[in-house]
Amino acid sequence: MGLSDTMTDASGRVPGSSPAPLDEFPIHQTPLSLARVASSDRNFYDRSYFNAHNRDGATMLVTGFGVYPNLGVTDAYVALRDGDTVRTVRFSDALGDRSLDMRVGGYRIEVLEPLQRLRLVCEHEELSADLTWTGAFPTVQEQPHLILNGNRPIIEASRFAQVGSWSGTLQLDGREIAVDPEVWTGTRDRSWGIRPVGESEPPGRAAAEPSGGFWWLYMPLRFDDFAIVVIVQEEPDGRRTLNDATRVWPDGRTEQLGWPRIAIDYRSGTRLPTAARIELTTPDGKPIEVEIRTVTDIPLHVGCGYGGDPDWQHGQWKGRDWTSSDRYDLTDPAVAGRIPYGVIDHVAHARCGDAEGWGLFEHASIGRHDPTGFADFLSVAP
Repeated sequence: MGLSDTMTDASGRVPGSSPAPLDEFPIHQTPLSLARVASSDRNFYDRSYFNAHNRDGATMLVTGFGVYPNLGVTDAYVALRDGDTVRTVRFSDALGDRSLDMRVGGYRIEVLEPLQRLRLVCEHEELSADLTWTGAFPTVQEQPHLILNGNRPIIEASRFAQVGSWSGTLQLDGREIAVDPEVWTGTRDRSWGIRPVGESEPPGRAAAEPSGGFWWLYMPLRFDDFAIVVIVQEEPDGRRTLNDATRVWPDGRTEQLGWPRIAIDYRSGTRLPTAARIELTTPDGKPIEVEIRTVTDIPLHVGCGYGGDPDWQHGQWKGRDWTSSDRYDLTDPAVAGRIPYGVIDHVAHARCGDAEGWGLFEHASIGRHDPTGFADFLSVAP
């Protein structure tokens, strides 16, 4: 293979040697063309995530779209839980010119009003959607997320979050589901930076000296008059490495809610949360307590491409114009056995004083976590 073969794309151009459509706009952050990202890390990513549900737990959807400029890949997925079954469709392709077009295969996202209204379309014979997102409150900029492996960042990302409502239709196996914005709600986030994507890298020292555990909570909640976004990450001994709690009001005002104190009730014999209590504090010292009841869930590492999903990984090269679909029975022992070892998105029914709300309770408790008494990877609630 000659040098020219290794440095040209399918059109014969050297990648990054020509302006990208985005270069027409005054949005540059570096001296580079927007055909390239500032980091040469293979794991650079830029992704949208959404969830939607009808509150009663009968139906829940999670979906996302990502681009991976240094891997030359773009992809998307939609997963719909109906009873104990999760149906998943995925799309992947070579990444062309970086532009404002968010599309891969039969999947696309249209920005109707930045930071407020988006349209999401999935066209697939087994699972399709035409949904419009409307933000209920302004977006919330989250604290930077950083995880190091030695001195190397394996996650270094910026994110913003939003709660809102959905309208439109879903179709599953020819059955149409009306999505009423008075009922259907959800949350979304946009994130970009560095996180493990694509084919697995050699584990090296991390395999011989693992951290011993991972504990994560992400909780965006929508109430009538305000929204609350909580993010907490802890090491096995309980040391908190990410702490962010924010309340946002309709006019865009925000207030920090201190250091969340979290108590989670797990189903006996598992690490699946059934309820939680989160104690927060306003800047003037007033206590706020949020009570959570989980309703239904989708494991993100079962068909959605997250956290070691054996069926598909975000950014993985699958060839041009690739699509696939799968059906997962969550009661099947072969599937159920891997559910505890990843991040799970739960529909959350919330109470904050007299206010009732809905949102997401995204949680992972893997391996040792001293504050909750889990000693190792096999520990479960009594």
